[in-house]
Amino acid sequence: MNAESPAAAPKFGLIIVGDEILSGKRADKHLPKWIDLLGERGLQLAWAEYVGDDPARITDVLRRAFASGDVVMSCGGIGATPDDHTRQCAAAALGVPLELHPEARALILERMRDVALEKGLPYEPDRADNQHRLNMGVFPQGARIIPNPYNKIPGFYVLSGAGPSQAAKAPSGGSDPREAGERGGIFFVPGFPVMAWPMMAWVLDTYCSAWFRRDAWQEKSVIIFGAMEATLTPVMERVEAAHPQVRVFSLPSVDHPEWGVHIDLGVKGPVAAVPAAYNDLRQWLAPMNLSYGPELVRNT
Repeated sequence: MNAESPAAAPKFGLIIVGDEILSGKRADKHLPKWIDLLGERGLQLAWAEYVGDDPARITDVLRRAFASGDVVMSCGGIGATPDDHTRQCAAAALGVPLELHPEARALILERMRDVALEKGLPYEPDRADNQHRLNMGVFPQGARIIPNPYNKIPGFYVLSGAGPSQAAKAPSGGSDPREAGERGGIFFVPGFPVMAWPMMAWVLDTYCSAWFRRDAWQEKSVIIFGAMEATLTPVMERVEAAHPQVRVFSLPSVDHPEWGVHIDLGVKGPVAAVPAAYNDLRQWLAPMNLSYGPELVRNT
């Protein structure tokens, strides 16, 4: 992809893994956070998908995500307990073996040493439970690590197209930042927000900065009272046809604390393209004799 053009930015996706989310035992916090992290950098989420702890389903979701070429964040399931399947499923989706990543191994051993020191206990890396902890560093062949500032246990990522031949040649460390954006990939982080969120920000700042568009994206809309979306649709279609750089949105609400029942109708897109599209929207709405509330502007 050509990073010189904002339109060349990859699509961004999100995968949330875990039965606890689908059962309602835990509320997902990653979706709004990922949207915020992207928005702070002038980027937008294109899609999100939730999947439980079913290895076949996880593998299918990951296989499709790799094939998409999008930049995808995957949260959860990378631990070393029996209900953690994401690492194994990533390897299956890529058709590559799992292997203990040397840098991950060193970081996990360092974490063991830190914990032993904090608790005043002997450092025993060969103890059975500590050997089991090394499984958290077993990643698909060719994976690169994502640093974890909370407890040093790393996440990992694999670029799209990294099948058996590419993975076998891939370096264990970092990559050219342009490579991740050009090829897309999946970035795997833990399910715990305290660990995941700094790692998610690191991914964006390390591999996606060429596409940051701070203050380059704008939404402009107006609150409309007493209208039906079906009545507004022809105008929305007309605006999008006349202004291909922007997208029209319609957000109905029935219980807003200030405006009550209303529709938030507007356009979003590059700052330079929004004024003309919004002016046409208002002009083409005028013959409909609608009741209006305030205008809203949001820059990202």
